[in-house]
Amino acid sequence: MIKRFTAYYKPHLRLFVIDLVCAFLVAVCDLIFPMLTRQIINVYIPGKMLRLLLIWCGVLLAIYVVKMLLNYVVNYLGHVVGVRMQSDMRRDIFSHLQKLPFTYFDNNKTGALMSRIVNDLQEVTELAHHGPEDLFLSLVLLFGAFGFMASIHWWLTLIVFSCLPFLVWFAAKKRLKMSRAFTETRARVSEINAGLENSLAGIRVSKAFTNQEHEIKNFQVNNQNFVSARSAAYGAMAEFSCGTGFILDFLNVIVLVAGGYFYFYGQISVGDFAAFLLFVNTFLSPVKRLISFIEQFQDGMSGFKRFVEILDQSPEQEAENALSPDCVKGDIVFDNVSFSYDNGKSVLQNISFQIPAGKTVALVGESGGGKTTICHLIPRFYELNEGVITVDGHDITTLSRQFLRKNIGMVTQDVFLFTGTVYENIVYGNLNASMEQVVAATKAAGIYDDIMALPDQFETYVGERGVKFSGGQKQRISIARVFLKDPPILILDEATSALDNATEAYVKDALDRLCKNRTTLVVAHRLSTVENADQILVVSDKGIEESGTHQQLLEHNGIYARLQRGIRA
Repeated sequence: MIKRFTAYYKPHLRLFVIDLVCAFLVAVCDLIFPMLTRQIINVYIPGKMLRLLLIWCGVLLAIYVVKMLLNYVVNYLGHVVGVRMQSDMRRDIFSHLQKLPFTYFDNNKTGALMSRIVNDLQEVTELAHHGPEDLFLSLVLLFGAFGFMASIHWWLTLIVFSCLPFLVWFAAKKRLKMSRAFTETRARVSEINAGLENSLAGIRVSKAFTNQEHEIKNFQVNNQNFVSARSAAYGAMAEFSCGTGFILDFLNVIVLVAGGYFYFYGQISVGDFAAFLLFVNTFLSPVKRLISFIEQFQDGMSGFKRFVEILDQSPEQEAENALSPDCVKGDIVFDNVSFSYDNGKSVLQNISFQIPAGKTVALVGESGGGKTTICHLIPRFYELNEGVITVDGHDITTLSRQFLRKNIGMVTQDVFLFTGTVYENIVYGNLNASMEQVVAATKAAGIYDDIMALPDQFETYVGERGVKFSGGQKQRISIARVFLKDPPILILDEATSALDNATEAYVKDALDRLCKNRTTLVVAHRLSTVENADQILVVSDKGIEESGTHQQLLEHNGIYARLQRGIRA
């Protein structure tokens, strides 16, 4: 874990080294003061050397000015290194999230992931900045103070440093308790963020059902759990802090008693004793830094551990020498395909069918039959348990995922618009498209006139998840996005089911234009939208129960005919 953490210093090594060199010089400045004080008290004041006294006080002042400048560099560069490391970590974790399979996002809350990326890494940044700096400064001051103290009085030095093992033992004992407490706190913060993200995303639903009080109660449960976890963490921190603080205070008493004893018997001078007391304070400063470092280390490393847990998740696997054919015609074959989600419940069993290139195949049937799952298997959002899916004769597991998905366009019932402008959402289908291509796509999707009627036209902000637009407008924006992508394979998953009849007819015209000359898979509950399909498959939890054209299935008078009569009724 430490090795992985320190690897993030490598790109910023130059700044980090400058930071440590300046920190080292600050420590040297701190060690000079007690030695000068010793010389002044033992020599210059008793000898009434006023000129030398003033000169060395001036030197001391100059040293403090240099120390101030060095501290500025340490504080500035240290934070710069920390924030750059945080940026690198966020880049790595976000890039890795883009490569994770759908199953990971099915099993993890968005708010919890956001907490790991934002909150946890903020604490990691503080550790990245202050950790090595505090540790390095502490060691320099500890060894420096020990050397100077030993040169003043060896036995008094041994008495002081004999307390260190007990201090280390106490700190190590409390460290474990702090680690558990801070890890629990991280988990509770994630739960709060996840609940908050969920509640804010559904704010319109909660208001529509007047369930604000229910949402407040749910939030308060998570909030109270956080308070309990944080209180426990602060309790562990308080035990650690007050215990170590008492040991350090007790150390001051020991120094006064032992130093007074040695002075009483003439084994140490007043100047040496004063210098020794100053060195004890210099010695206590790095000890306090080390204590602070341990607290910070626990907080930061618990965040880094949660960060690493995501990085260690296996990304979507590509076949060795994955193929990217020159073109895609769009001939799709399902051959004895079986699939089940992580819960083990079987969704598809031995499904076989073919969608010839350029043809339209519709999937109909009751909910839960696996129609949407079939749509998600073609672009390899999930991996098969058994069987093979081929595109133009190529097993999709041998194709590059990027190539496969680049040649598939999807229009779903739940349209997602990114926060941004209308233009940004449409051009998402082809980031290199010209404005002329964007305009052509919107005209083909039947949304151009609506956009031009907006105050800012293509630069109009859509609001979060496209809240400023109607369902039909959002659907046509998503269709324009697919027009711009211009894929040979098209998947329409309940693309019109959430629309009213008038809007559905308008969107259906756009979809008809989109489907032209493409291999199309349509999932629909409204059977009127699939009557013109080249083939209709009736899918249930038992598999494909009927297959044929609209007219053939009506004549068969089976499940499809019953569904049709139910719709017409």
